[in-house]
Amino acid sequence: MSSLAKELVESGIHFGQRRSNWNPRMAPYIHTTRNQVHVIDVRETIKGLLLAKRFIQKLVSEGKDVCFVGTKRQARGALEARCAEVKMPYVTERWLGGTLTNFRTIRDRLRRLEELESLQQSGEIRNYSKKMESQLTREQKKIFRNLNGIRGMTKLPGALVAIDTTREVNALNEARNLGIPTICLIDTDGNPELADIPIPGNDDSMRAIDIVIRELCAAVSEGRSQRAESAATSGDRGDDMRGDAAEETAPAGRRRSSRSQFRARGRADEADTGAAPRSEAAPAVENA
Repeated sequence: MSSLAKELVESGIHFGQRRSNWNPRMAPYIHTTRNQVHVIDVRETIKGLLLAKRFIQKLVSEGKDVCFVGTKRQARGALEARCAEVKMPYVTERWLGGTLTNFRTIRDRLRRLEELESLQQSGEIRNYSKKMESQLTREQKKIFRNLNGIRGMTKLPGALVAIDTTREVNALNEARNLGIPTICLIDTDGNPELADIPIPGNDDSMRAIDIVIRELCAAVSEGRSQRAESAATSGDRGDDMRGDAAEETAPAGRRRSSRSQFRARGRADEADTGAAPRSEAAPAVENA
């Protein structure tokens, strides 16, 4: 058993919901039932996780972002820690309706947050009355709590990662309406049809969630490294092409033909040997 599979099993990711609380669409991902509790097939979990990692790595290497959504208490700590490291947007509080479909309004609220923060930092907020200062402070805290995780998201993400499809159904529906691919950690009571890449597993275990988010964020880092390498390679190739173009350009702005170059070398040789220069019947031919 690989180290990743061992970690997943030890975290309890294979424990599903009770048999009376399952979604029949999850039947392909269930291995067996023990004590009226479904046991998820860990092979399907690893398969979905590796597929999601490859997809995210390719997506980030193309310059796109991945938005992580997990508003349940068990997922907040992992998302805030892991996503902050790789500088990816995340939502750990209530999903505001229209976060994706009405993204322009969300950006306006973030600009409002920046205005309120500048008032706090400069001390200008003290010029207002006590009542107005209290209102502005409450507004700033509310916007910060709901939108701080996505304040760096200046464009729609290339993919959406959700923990628990039942809880994040609004976010998944918005992504689906906009054609944004979705990656979901789904328990046996979830709907796998809401996910383009399902990762079947226990979405109530803090350790299991942390491992899944850790692996996906590692894929983000790898994709970013590939993007940097490709940018450096293309930059070196561009410098080489510019250097070749400079070498091919003649001082007069034209490229001399091989015949004219040969004649120039011949005149130089005759001058070195002291021989009389040969008369040229026609001027040197130059290419346009």
